[in-house]
Amino acid sequence: MLLMMTLLFAALLIMLGSGVWVAFALLGMGWLGIAAFTNVPTGDVMASTIWSASYSWELTALPMFIWMGEILFRSRLAEDMFSGLSPWMQRVPGRLLHTNVVGCGLFAAVSGSSAATCATMGKMTIPELGRRGYDDRLVLGTLAGSATLGLLIPPSIILIVFAVATDQSIARLFMAGVFPGLMLISLFAAYLMLWAWRYPERIPPADERTSLGEKLRRSKRLIPMMGLIVGVIGSIYAGLASPTEAAAVGVALSLLLARVQGAMSREIFRDALLGAVKTSTMIAFILAGASFLTVAMGFTRLPSELAAWIATLELSPLMLLLALTLFFIVLGCFLDGISVVVLTTSIMLPMVEAAGIDLIWFGIFLVIVVEMSQITPPVGFNLFVLQGMTGKNILHIARAALPFFGLMLLGVILITLFPQIVTYLPDAMGNR
Repeated sequence: MLLMMTLLFAALLIMLGSGVWVAFALLGMGWLGIAAFTNVPTGDVMASTIWSASYSWELTALPMFIWMGEILFRSRLAEDMFSGLSPWMQRVPGRLLHTNVVGCGLFAAVSGSSAATCATMGKMTIPELGRRGYDDRLVLGTLAGSATLGLLIPPSIILIVFAVATDQSIARLFMAGVFPGLMLISLFAAYLMLWAWRYPERIPPADERTSLGEKLRRSKRLIPMMGLIVGVIGSIYAGLASPTEAAAVGVALSLLLARVQGAMSREIFRDALLGAVKTSTMIAFILAGASFLTVAMGFTRLPSELAAWIATLELSPLMLLLALTLFFIVLGCFLDGISVVVLTTSIMLPMVEAAGIDLIWFGIFLVIVVEMSQITPPVGFNLFVLQGMTGKNILHIARAALPFFGLMLLGVILITLFPQIVTYLPDAMGNR
């Protein structure tokens, strides 16, 4: 087993290090595993596995949610969100910095993408908060940390990938992400309040007091976005629509919203559609490679033997989770979140199941840990987005995001101590 693991891991590192696409690296690793350690006809297994991984009905939700995010990315949603939220934040400790946290949380609930959330909110808030004199490091830190909520708050693209890879319910995973997402938003907001209390001189003075009528008038801009969230998430929780059907509803509502805003043209429609096709194809290709790798690992018996070996160590579930947390953080320093999920699922699942860990809970645990890796160099996607937008050194941005890395680690500890944070809503759904 040790020889097999060493050979396969070395081959994977060589392929990834030489710039081979992740999908091809997964296919190559699976091919090598079957060809070198079994007598199974490799080509037949690859063809049948890729075909069976390509027509999964659950995957239909993926391009639809991505398309919805692309449409909203090109609309005036972030501008309306900032305008609607800012009057309510003037008297809260930390003031307009909270628009990054709350705004990212709301946009995450309609985009499902961490990078799209970071780019869209950053375009709006970085210039505005900089003009008002807010601390540069805290502006970048709140954006980098809060934008990771796009991976957790439904509709989350990475939760769909995990559900397909592990044969779990997308709807239940979506519901499981709601309370942890709200928990992280609360932790981020509490940190900003404490920071503002500790350094009051570094927070610009509030603007002139806004009347309640003016606040309510500007809050009307939030209504379309809230309607979209309710339409997508509410229809799933109420059992009125499957995730795929809710994704179609989301696309229709986002097209209508963009049209009403005057942000829809032939060029924008084409760009949004092409962006969705490119991203969806990339993810589907990775999933096909991951599916073949999973089957290949089954033929080599590596996952079961590895799980049996770990069982001999007699690690408690908490020690296993601690080891997996460190492993995923390190792996996330070099790979994007989706690649981390599909690369590790076939290896980790047997040992997680053997430890008696609920897979719905484990999916949320995994996503939060992957969120942490989005703000760690050298491959922190949110850091890259902010670096491209501001031109600042990536290590400067990483230091700004470090407190939020710690807050997400605290979130992992909280859901471990209180798993009901994750499991309450899925259990309340029953069999829906």
